[in-house]
Amino acid sequence: MALAIFDLDNTLIAGDSDALWGEFMAANGLVDSERFREGNHRFYEQYKQGVMNIREYLDFCLKPLTQYNLEALELWHGQFMEQVISPILLAKGLARIEHHRQRGDYIMIITATNRFITKPIAAKFNVDTLLAIDLEISDNHYTGKVIGTPTYQQGKVLRLQEWLNEHSEYSMADSYFYSDSRNDLPLLTKVDNPIAVDPDPELNSFAQANGWPIISFR
Repeated sequence: MALAIFDLDNTLIAGDSDALWGEFMAANGLVDSERFREGNHRFYEQYKQGVMNIREYLDFCLKPLTQYNLEALELWHGQFMEQVISPILLAKGLARIEHHRQRGDYIMIITATNRFITKPIAAKFNVDTLLAIDLEISDNHYTGKVIGTPTYQQGKVLRLQEWLNEHSEYSMADSYFYSDSRNDLPLLTKVDNPIAVDPDPELNSFAQANGWPIISFR
């Protein structure tokens, strides 16, 4: 059974769920809208350029989650799913997941976005496992702290290896990874079948130079 691994943002969905959640919070008055939008935009541009400091970003984006209890956040996330995420789920991405399911592959999403945002989205794709940035919870609130290694850049490789260490029945043999982002080059270069999906310019150039498939889910 091979691993079929998918990035989430701008791969299986036509947008970045982390940035979109930030915009949703700003639009609904859950944060200081102007100030938060400025920071959200600045960090997203850094992410696209491959230079974002993940710890600085997490300090910024997780602080608003600490202000509300889990029930309130779940309610708002339901609205976020309906209004923002459902319209940008990519049917071709779902079809590729089903292709791997029919092959008998084990299907995984690895995302640099936190589990609060991505768990309901991953459920829409009915994957076997989600590896995301895990958040600490205390007294029915997120604390703003991260559990373990963030699944960002090389962190995706490290977290996948941790998962493999705990699931010895799986290996990287004949593995697939689908991604749009230069930030995922560390993991793309580890799998047997790297596939660039609607890639950013740097990943597009790297994929062409190395003879990787370049496809679109749009």
